Amino acid sequence: MNNDFATLLIDWFEENKREMPWRKTSDPYCIWVSEVMLQQTQVATVIPYYIRFMERFPTVTDLAEATLEDVHQYWQGLGYYRRGENLWKGAKVIQERWNGEFPRDPKRVSEIPGIGPYTLGAICSIAFHLPLPAVDGNVMRVMSRWYCISDDIGIAKNRKIFEAKVMDNMPDNPNAFNQGLMELGALICTPKNPKCEECPVKSLCKAYQTGTVSDYPVKEKKLKKVEEKYHVLIIEKDHKIGMIKRPEEGLLANLWGLPMIEEDVWKKKGFEALEYVQFDEVNHIFTHKKWIMTPIAIKWSKVLETYLKSVGIDIEEITYFYEEELKEIPIATAFKKVLKPVQIKLK
Repeated sequence: MNNDFATLLIDWFEENKREMPWRKTSDPYCIWVSEVMLQQTQVATVIPYYIRFMERFPTVTDLAEATLEDVHQYWQGLGYYRRGENLWKGAKVIQERWNGEFPRDPKRVSEIPGIGPYTLGAICSIAFHLPLPAVDGNVMRVMSRWYCISDDIGIAKNRKIFEAKVMDNMPDNPNAFNQGLMELGALICTPKNPKCEECPVKSLCKAYQTGTVSDYPVKEKKLKKVEEKYHVLIIEKDHKIGMIKRPEEGLLANLWGLPMIEEDVWKKKGFEALEYVQFDEVNHIFTHKKWIMTPIAIKWSKVLETYLKSVGIDIEEITYFYEEELKEIPIATAFKKVLKPVQIKLK
């Protein structure tokens, strides 16, 4: 164990840590919610969502007894909705197996849906002070530079290498140590332009000492995202807008969206013969794909229904809402982007 590294890091963390609402509690439920929200989302974005979510679902039991629709409503805007769904499923497991009391045994914690190695380590070290590694992208970056590790951080099996290095340095205060590693990666040891001169452990960092900081971490470039083009229909009927609830599985599961037609199908089926107003393209990027969406504002008609049936859209699945009612249902962000300029211009 390198006590110097841990001591310097923890001292720096206690002096420089950012104020966050979940750092004011050791409640494992609160820490769990915060860690899930922070996955692929910036701290500044998460804070207001976290506060609102915790006010509505202050305990595991409150979350377990809620509907998925309600959970989605409070997750709107954060994206990656599967995270919120897994929290809800996990709360039900905790309620059913352990009477709503969050388990302290890491083995049991790992059985909760959606909790992987990083979240397990974060919850157990922060809430229960257990010496477990919490290795995310920030931590892998710090450790790869500190040790000059050339293993690709994008390869899942290599996580074990970084977890082992964290455990080699784990002190008696795993709470502050793990949080310090994350904070160092977020504030100092950043992907680009790291602030090495401000780093509390630069004297122990091999990459800094050898002038090779920019060589780490090693990560192969991602493949280009697949682009998919759609015409997205904003169907107006009796001053209402038609929405479709998406399937229980797959992309944007259980959220509300607009009818979508692939660009090639749109042209092939002759939709261009209908009367409509077309708006500028709207893009939405997912982890593995990019949607390029052309918003189409169109009035309901029997002719339109015939066209929709010809491309496999079940018109019985379309539910029409007044504009004010749209605020009460969980709509995927991709479709909110489509609706916003259209609603403004149609008023």
